[in-house]
Amino acid sequence: MAKGFGGLVDAIAYGTLNEILGLGRSDDGISRPNRYEVTLFPPTGSRGTGASNNTNVFTSIMGELLGNGTVRATGLKCESIDMPGRNINTMEDTNIYGPERQIATGFSFADINATFQCSSDMKEKKYLEVWQKLAYNIQTWAIQYYDDYTGKVQIHTLDEQNNRRYGVELVEAYPKNISSQSLSYTTTDTYQTISCTFGYRYWKNLTDEADLPKPLLDRIAESAVNTVTRRVTSQIPSVLRRL
Repeated sequence: MAKGFGGLVDAIAYGTLNEILGLGRSDDGISRPNRYEVTLFPPTGSRGTGASNNTNVFTSIMGELLGNGTVRATGLKCESIDMPGRNINTMEDTNIYGPERQIATGFSFADINATFQCSSDMKEKKYLEVWQKLAYNIQTWAIQYYDDYTGKVQIHTLDEQNNRRYGVELVEAYPKNISSQSLSYTTTDTYQTISCTFGYRYWKNLTDEADLPKPLLDRIAESAVNTVTRRVTSQIPSVLRRL
C-alpha cells in the first residue's frame, strides 16, 4: 500500500511538473518592440477643409477607408512610435511638520512621436497635413473648433501569433508637429519617412483585464491543483466515485 501511495505521489509530482513546464513553454515569453499595430482615427467634423465631410478628404488621400473612419493604411506603415507614459503631478503638503511630503494632484501626459514610411505620392504626409489644417486654416488664419480637429490613435502590442496583448488609445489626439524632410542626390540606399508629434488630452488602456491570460504563478497553482485532483480521482475506484 505504501509503495502504491508513493507511486501515486510520484505520478502526481511528475504530472504537475510537466504541466508547469508546459505553461512556461506556452507562455508568450517576452514582449518584442517590433511587434505592434497602430491605427489612426481621423476627426469626423466638417469644418476647415472646404469639404462637406472630412472623412471624404481622408479617403481620397489614402485610397482606403475601413469602418468608423479607421485609416489602417497609415497605421500599417508606421515605422516607429512611442508607447505613452504617464506622470503623477505632485505638490508639497504644507499641513504637516517635519520632512517634506509630496501629495498627488493629478496626471500629466507627454506628447508622443511617430515615424511613417512614405509612399511615392507622399500620401502619408498629405494625410497628416490635412489633419493638421483642421486645427488652424492657413488660408484664413482662423483657429478651428477643438472637436473638429481631434481624433484618436490606438497602439497595440502583438504576440508572436499577431494577437493583441496590450493596447492604449490616445484620446482627443491631433498631429501637433510635422517634421521637415531631408532631400539629397547622394542618398540612394534608403527611403523617405515623415515624423509627427501627436498631442492628446490623455490616454486610456484598451486591454480588458478579463481577456488577459492569468499571471503565470496563478496558472501554475491552478494547474497543480487540477493535476493533483485528476491523479487522485483516477486512483479511486469508480464505485466509490459514484457515492
